Amino acid sequence: MTVSAFPLAWPQHRPRTAHRRNATFNTKVNNGRYIETKALTVAAARDRLQRELDRLGAKSIVLSTNVELRLDGLPRSGQAEPKDPGVALYFMVKGKPHCLPCDTYSTVADNIAALAAHIEASRKIERLGVADLGEIFAGFVALPPPKHWSEILGVPRTATVATVNDAYRGLAKKRHPDRGGSQELMAELNLARDAAVRDIEGTSP
Repeated sequence: MTVSAFPLAWPQHRPRTAHRRNATFNTKVNNGRYIETKALTVAAARDRLQRELDRLGAKSIVLSTNVELRLDGLPRSGQAEPKDPGVALYFMVKGKPHCLPCDTYSTVADNIAALAAHIEASRKIERLGVADLGEIFAGFVALPPPKHWSEILGVPRTATVATVNDAYRGLAKKRHPDRGGSQELMAELNLARDAAVRDIEGTSP
């Protein structure tokens, strides 16, 4: 399975969160005088997640977000919070692919931290002997991520809404069930157009 770290490759079987909320994830920093509480950065959240993945024994890890990365794989500095702060973690455990997505919170860092907390809690459950990791993660078996809307519509990611709509109308003539297409192809096209308009206009999914 090929998954992109950027932009976000959200799993197609998982619905998006309609109303996000602020989280209480943070980090403690010693400023030399006292312990200060600060908002979690993406880099710090990634470190927290990586520690949990190492303890889990995860392999083939891809953390997919809308945060641009440097060549070394770390977040590029000076970025604004993306309009879509969702994250999707793809990894292998005991030879099986899994995907843990999260867009519950309003920042990328908090959604990454939530994944770390989830994995930590899952390991605790395993230690209690109630279920093993295979059973715990059974509901998170990874499915192929959906194609990006630009690929489906055949337009660049920098396209305007007008360009998207023109491409949609042209493809709809071929994909509509009444024109020799199918309901599945038309549904994929409708979802691609909706996703494109959200991204271009900057509205939440």
